[in-house]
Amino acid sequence: MTETKIKKPSRIQMRNRRLILDAALEVFSRDGYGGSTLDAIAIGAGLSKPNLLYYFEGKTEIYVTLLSQLLETWLDPLVELAPDGDPVEELLSYVHRKLDMALELPAESKLFAGEILQGAPRMMEYLNDDLKPLFDQKCAVIQGWIDEGRLAPIDPAHLIFSIWSTTQHYADFGAQISVLLDETDPAERAHAHLEMMFRHMLQPAKN
Repeated sequence: MTETKIKKPSRIQMRNRRLILDAALEVFSRDGYGGSTLDAIAIGAGLSKPNLLYYFEGKTEIYVTLLSQLLETWLDPLVELAPDGDPVEELLSYVHRKLDMALELPAESKLFAGEILQGAPRMMEYLNDDLKPLFDQKCAVIQGWIDEGRLAPIDPAHLIFSIWSTTQHYADFGAQISVLLDETDPAERAHAHLEMMFRHMLQPAKN
């Protein structure tokens, strides 16, 4: 019995898929899922609509593909939170990595935020099956550090929520920040502020 070989996509096919996904990211993050059209994505990618539909069945497949790729990247820093590391430094490293991602990938953050604000209709299965177990696992790690007296007594779940909200604010509310701050790049001050705030919050009391 002969094995069926899976044909790898050509360079042109890989390039076109990337063009479509890059254009879709801009369109979805700007217009939301409901306001986005295949025509707008095709124009952004520099392809015809029939050509776009050769690579993807429709708008939903493009959207879910984008979100799946985004969530894998977005969760990497949480996955890498090391149980055997120094608790304060591990969590501060997580804060800085999340802030860097928010500053460098604002469109991706807005795409994810838009999906959650709609009630996660296309990603609820992923949230239940993938994010929830990871979240519970890392909350247990943080609680273990607290029980050992290596972290201040804080709520692990709400600590993670606070990290998400304070870092992703710089992406999701970038337009507001650009008006309120007299600087084009808030990164240095943002890193310094979050470092000070979370270090103060996390540091256990000295005996």
